[in-house]
Amino acid sequence: MRASRDESEQQGLQALVIKRFGMAAATYGLALVLTWVTVAAGFYEAPVETAVAGSVLIAVTQLAFFWGFYRGHNLRFRDPSLTEPQVLVALLWLTYFLFNLGDNRGSMLVLYVLVLMFAVFLPPKNFLRYAVLALLSFVGMFVFDAFAGQLDDPQTAMLQTGVLLVTLVWMCLFVGYVYRLRQRMRQRRFALQAHQETLRGMMRQLEDLASTDELTGLYNRRHFLRKAEAELSRLRAGHQSGLALIDLDYFKRINDQHGHAAGDRVLQTFASVARSCLRDDDILARYGGEEFVLLLPNTDAEQFSACCERLREAFANTQPPEGDAPAGHLSLSVGLTLLREGDSLDDALQRADDALYRAKGNGRNRCEASWTMANA
Repeated sequence: MRASRDESEQQGLQALVIKRFGMAAATYGLALVLTWVTVAAGFYEAPVETAVAGSVLIAVTQLAFFWGFYRGHNLRFRDPSLTEPQVLVALLWLTYFLFNLGDNRGSMLVLYVLVLMFAVFLPPKNFLRYAVLALLSFVGMFVFDAFAGQLDDPQTAMLQTGVLLVTLVWMCLFVGYVYRLRQRMRQRRFALQAHQETLRGMMRQLEDLASTDELTGLYNRRHFLRKAEAELSRLRAGHQSGLALIDLDYFKRINDQHGHAAGDRVLQTFASVARSCLRDDDILARYGGEEFVLLLPNTDAEQFSACCERLREAFANTQPPEGDAPAGHLSLSVGLTLLREGDSLDDALQRADDALYRAKGNGRNRCEASWTMANA
């Protein structure tokens, strides 16, 4: 169950990652359009072959990323989105593109913001690395132009650098704020999950209290009736379940002679013996006082009778708690009936009660079945 849940979560994460990659790929598509607009308008100062090379670089890198996402190789990394490699590739391409624009590169400063927007969810220290790389790349182009004697307007270059610096500083501050906000949200989510687990635990405890007899730890009457009705509704033609009413013999005498605390221990002893004799799917409940009710799903008359006889003998051979009753004085009587498709639970309980009454009348410490009485 947990493995399938983890696989589902992984598939959901991969779907989200691919959507984010689709956004990045669409942005690259717009960048390609912009590249060839600058070429067509004459703003691109380098040979057209360099624009072709840049376009091929975009296509190859995006195909490589897509192949990694499609094959699931990205899931091996701590960041399945591969944010940092994608931002690094984008900054390198952008530097290449702006370098070839010459004096027109200042009008494209906004592209740095566009690239770094994909990195806003990185930790602030990681984001700072790419912000510094962007600034150094932009400054480096002007330094290269200066050494090559191609820097015609140093004041404009300084102004553009200052604008980029201010923008990057603001983005670093913004990323720090986003990171702290995400940390607080994560802490609150963990706290909420812890509260939810606590509430679920409390709900389970309340359900147990509502469905369990406090003294014996068995189901109570109300919960048994609900489960028995559900089992009865599942019965189909050719299938049957066993229903038995069990009464501890001479229980009032034990209470009168040894006290109610002794009677409580005898009830607990019966519950312990019954658990050891029954299957996990069998349903045993305290019906009231010293009376218990048993439901055996998917059984027949022979198996059901054998089970009840085994339970009767086991209880009769149980050593009673010290001082609660003389050895060999524990016994029970059982009335059995069978549930079939279309049967009424009230009618079945009445048949079991009649059989129990007959077991009591025939000397106690015995099992009586309703079907033997019908055959007689």
